[in-house]
Amino acid sequence: MPDVKHFDPDAVLDSVMGLFWRQGAASTGIQDIVTTTGLNRSSLYSTFGGKRELYLAALRRYVDLRSQPVFARLAEDDRGLPAVADFFTGLIRTRCSGEHARWGCMIANAHANGENDDPDVNAVLLRHHDQLSAALRTALRHEPKLRVPAARAADMLAMLAYGVNLRSRAGADQKTLNATVKAALSVLV
Repeated sequence: MPDVKHFDPDAVLDSVMGLFWRQGAASTGIQDIVTTTGLNRSSLYSTFGGKRELYLAALRRYVDLRSQPVFARLAEDDRGLPAVADFFTGLIRTRCSGEHARWGCMIANAHANGENDDPDVNAVLLRHHDQLSAALRTALRHEPKLRVPAARAADMLAMLAYGVNLRSRAGADQKTLNATVKAALSVLV
């Protein structure tokens, strides 16, 4: 007879994603996960595998639910630099206010915390970076006054996005982050 789950794996994964996002993989123990989800260890292990597999699933879920929709909107926006400016305005607003304020970005946190040493984690991080750069590059193709190639500008702006994520986690205020982004965008045209 098949094992019947008495919990929603997606809801559990969302809870765990928030835990890893706030604390990082290294600072999150299995007991933290058990306490947060209310599940016993055997249920967690039989559904998701060990902590590493659970972290990978949470990281992939973060990219799918949080990053990809934003990247898709950016890539579909044909306004050029105003689209990129709006992307950063939304990023800064999200990082500095609301439910997940000062959590940074789970992807940037993984880079900063050294979780990218794991080849499978690194593959998720590289895929995320490629998607971010591609969305920025696509948006910038609609900018007629761009002074540098769109690919170079997109790479620079992707790094700026990681910096915004890390600085917001460290407490940088919205006004300062917006001013920095405005200065960076001004040199592109």
